[in-house]
Amino acid sequence: MITLWHNPRCSKSRAALALLMKGDVPLTVRRYLLDVPNVIEIEAAITALDIAPIELMRRGEAVFKELGLTPDSPPKTLVQALADHPILIERPIAFQGSRAVIGRPPEAVLELL
Repeated sequence: MITLWHNPRCSKSRAALALLMKGDVPLTVRRYLLDVPNVIEIEAAITALDIAPIELMRRGEAVFKELGLTPDSPPKTLVQALADHPILIERPIAFQGSRAVIGRPPEAVLELL
């Protein structure tokens, strides 16, 4: 089972979804802007991706600057910002078991097939 944190307004996310739909695996799509991940889920995503919280953030979003966030912000602050403002979550993210990949480029999600 693959779960995709998906934003249908994002071309990269739509492309990743299309690639996964061609695969022969069960797929769950989570529209994370509507079904917002909580702090525990975000921490689990960071662990599965094996990245620092700042690497999960869309730093070009206006809210990133409005919140005064920087790459040097404490990890807990960044994780809470991701939970409070899901637009900051880099997309798409595909999960399978304990593994995850960010679909940038979209073809990266194929690593899970």
